[in-house]
Amino acid sequence: MKFKTNAKCAGCTSAITKALSPLAPASDWSFDLSSPDKTLTYVGAAPGPAEEEVITAIRNAGFKAEPLR
Repeated sequence: MKFKTNAKCAGCTSAITKALSPLAPASDWSFDLSSPDKTLTYVGAAPGPAEEEVITAIRNAGFKAEPLR
């Protein structure tokens, strides 16, 4: 499960990871800020959190997110 975000720095990724902590531990998320899409990837065990839960948590933290397919 991958998401395009508008994260720009370690502070952004930290805030997003904190917002996602009720859904999965920080170790289950991976950011690629060098990607043009500023990609967030769920790397934890399947099935993982629901896509909409992830998007809602990221938006509630003040960031944008959309699924990448």
